[in-house]
Amino acid sequence: MDEKTAHLRDIFVETTGGDTVTEAQEESRGSLTDDADDERANARVARLVAAMRERYEFETDLEPADLHRVVRGFFDGDTDAELAAALDADADAAAVFTARMDLHLIRDGDTDAPFEFAELRSLVRSGADDETCAAELGTEVETVRHSRRVVETQLEATRANDRFRTEFTELLTDSDLSARLAEDARRDGLRDATEDIETDVSL
Repeated sequence: MDEKTAHLRDIFVETTGGDTVTEAQEESRGSLTDDADDERANARVARLVAAMRERYEFETDLEPADLHRVVRGFFDGDTDAELAAALDADADAAAVFTARMDLHLIRDGDTDAPFEFAELRSLVRSGADDETCAAELGTEVETVRHSRRVVETQLEATRANDRFRTEFTELLTDSDLSARLAEDARRDGLRDATEDIETDVSL
């Protein structure tokens, strides 16, 4: 083993904590525990919720911890009523719906309506008020008011390129989380290792 190889091996062992390449490779696959993944995902979700609240004018008055539960429960498949029962706040399904809209969390069922949803979207884009929309669509003003909130959320999310919904999905779906967090950890370890040898490189 020459001097450069030995130096790189020492950096590798120091970074990974393993005595051999084989041992380090085996450990790297299982070094991120489920608890660690969950903790990092929770922290990121909290930051995203805070960023959304700062960027948009939220209608919900739920506390950050309850908003976090709404995000988690949404991806767990909980209904609005189930989510309301799980919150610390005294909230009902309508309050959860409002929170979901603030968080860009739209369900497929949110666009179910006794009229063509695309027609309402066109009316909202044209600036029509609830009464005008109700008259045009032949429905109740309250029905329009509820569906308008969904339309406004769709438009707001589209302007943000669905960034927040996409990040929540990546964080809270099992298929992507472990691989992405593991890649982040490997990248951090490589960065730390290469910082020590960059000054030794001569061109």
